[in-house]
Amino acid sequence: MDFTYSEENLMIQEVAREFSQKKLAPRAIEFDESGELDRDLISEMGQLGLLGIFVPEEYGGSGLDHLCYVIAMEEIAAGCSSHASVVGLSNSLFAYPLLNFGTEEQKKTYLPSICSGEKLGAYSLSEAGSGTDAASLTCFAEDKGDHYLVNGTKLWVTDGSIADWLIVFVRTDKDAGAKGITALMVDAQFEGFTVGKNEKKMGFKASPTNEISFANVKVPSANVIGEVNRGFNIAMETLNSGRVSVAAQALGMARRAYEIALQYSQERKQFGKPLSAFQLTQAKLADMATKLHAARLMIHHAAWKKDRGERVIKEASMAKLFATEAATSVAHMAMQILGGYGYTAEYEVERIYRDVRVTEIFEGTSEIQRIVIAREELKDR
Repeated sequence: MDFTYSEENLMIQEVAREFSQKKLAPRAIEFDESGELDRDLISEMGQLGLLGIFVPEEYGGSGLDHLCYVIAMEEIAAGCSSHASVVGLSNSLFAYPLLNFGTEEQKKTYLPSICSGEKLGAYSLSEAGSGTDAASLTCFAEDKGDHYLVNGTKLWVTDGSIADWLIVFVRTDKDAGAKGITALMVDAQFEGFTVGKNEKKMGFKASPTNEISFANVKVPSANVIGEVNRGFNIAMETLNSGRVSVAAQALGMARRAYEIALQYSQERKQFGKPLSAFQLTQAKLADMATKLHAARLMIHHAAWKKDRGERVIKEASMAKLFATEAATSVAHMAMQILGGYGYTAEYEVERIYRDVRVTEIFEGTSEIQRIVIAREELKDR
């Protein structure tokens, strides 16, 4: 693996960093308090090519690679985690399954508007009784010939209340388990489609999370993504790709917490000298910097392998497991360095501490990552 950034890597990093530092970071606390995303900024991210980084240019994307994507994701997340979630949804959870399993017509219909930020997409897999055990979902789609009649409820749909289109995983064979699930493209304007309240969450407060209900929703058969009853494979392949994205998002948030703590430690004086002069503070800074560096290397390695067309199930899980747990640890140490100030809303560390915690949960918990890694390790022996 070449550790030298390419011209494209440097270009997307500069674009994402400038936008993040000028447009997102100064308002991150505002977004957290208001609980709302800025649609103008989302459109601007689209204009900058950040919402379709690895989407081919023919579908409105930037035509770059996955390494460019994780580099950009780190920068955006360092500014605002909630707006970074839009980048993740558009690229990893919406564009990725369409690019790999959708028809040519579906790609041309949905991707350009998603990449531009004109439309927003969402991904819906979880239900009340099927979170980690995704294969047990019960939301049912009955085949009516030219359409499917969908009934049921989905939970934890990120950006569900503002999404125009949703990739929804439904059961199409009640007796087939994982082999009876199908992916459907659902328009939020379909009759019978209802969005529940925004969930009150610990973090990611500007990014709405919703319950979605289907009451005899008619979805055209042409909206099936991939093959009927093969949707579980699409869901798992999408999440596997998305794990690297979540890892990069956690890395960006943790890096920002570290930067704040580093600066504070040099400015804050106790007992006549800056905090950074004390060995205990230095130890924390050293641990934080090491965790960030290791996480970045793991993320970039997984993205690099993916760009080479190699199998990355283990590497993606390792990157997500290590980066998200490292990020939680870094945010914790940053708060310790800032002390009481770190616990107040005036400083970003308090928000980052709340936001970063969920990265160990969504798109596969840390426990699931350990199972996947162990399974892959044992398979190779």
